[in-house]
Amino acid sequence: MEIKFWGVRGSIPCPGPETMKYGGNTSCIELRVKNPDRHIIIDAGSGIRVLGEHMMEHDLPKGNIETEIYLTHTHWDHIMGFPFFAPIYVPGTKIKIHGPVTYEEDSLEEIVGGQLAYRYFPVRRADLQSEIEYYELKEGKFDIGDGISMVTKYLNHPILVLGYRFEYEGKVFCTLYDTEPFSNLFITDPDDPSYDMAMAHEGQMVAQEENERMESFFSGVDLLVYDVQYTMKEYDPDKKGWGHSPVEYAIESAKRANVKRLALFHHDPVRTDVQLDEMSETYCSSGDNGEMEVFFAREGMVLSI
Repeated sequence: MEIKFWGVRGSIPCPGPETMKYGGNTSCIELRVKNPDRHIIIDAGSGIRVLGEHMMEHDLPKGNIETEIYLTHTHWDHIMGFPFFAPIYVPGTKIKIHGPVTYEEDSLEEIVGGQLAYRYFPVRRADLQSEIEYYELKEGKFDIGDGISMVTKYLNHPILVLGYRFEYEGKVFCTLYDTEPFSNLFITDPDDPSYDMAMAHEGQMVAQEENERMESFFSGVDLLVYDVQYTMKEYDPDKKGWGHSPVEYAIESAKRANVKRLALFHHDPVRTDVQLDEMSETYCSSGDNGEMEVFFAREGMVLSI
């Protein structure tokens, strides 16, 4: 499997001189499985625009484009690039778009394809020349063909989010974003008038169980892409509940789960290249990580497993 990062930022694109090294586009990861040739895209953030241009230049000359898009969720920064994905305008292109069931009135097709309407965009969905199919996913295990298995896992975010675990010929690639650690939602201060010891204890046990299930999901993977938008100092208490993880927690979780390589991902839009370099020195060069390789993902980075 070959993985390439086309967008690594969270929340909103942040182009400019201070983000050129790591990149300013929002989430988009390309997964190519060779022999047989299989093309998978994870998320359609602003990074998918450049990926689409690359596909037009390198893939289209070989024949009609066929690809699959797996959306982690439908927050704006993860779907905003779809109308700018050039292959959707090319006759003969076939795209299968998968994403979590929203349990809302609008379907996945309405949410993603609905961006192509005159109120938002100069081209309507009805004008597209490609063939696009939508599939709504729940948590589970799937055989997606060509010897590739996929496991989906609900994550912890203000909207329903899926983590993806792809396995092919004994190699495993896993995504874990957008998410944050599960925590006790009940009052834990005994001096609080609303404190209930039994509820506080049960809340703590449930949070611990869910975090253990999460680590089991990415246990032993060859490459894990993990949401680390914040540091622990930023996360607790100001950003807790926003659905993103502190980098310290991600590293410790991955170590416990015996992850081989950890790609730190979904960088805060205000984080500059200089700051990410400094964080890299702090979190990635430490001998505390053992045999696990830890690094901050950059646009254009290509990894093979």
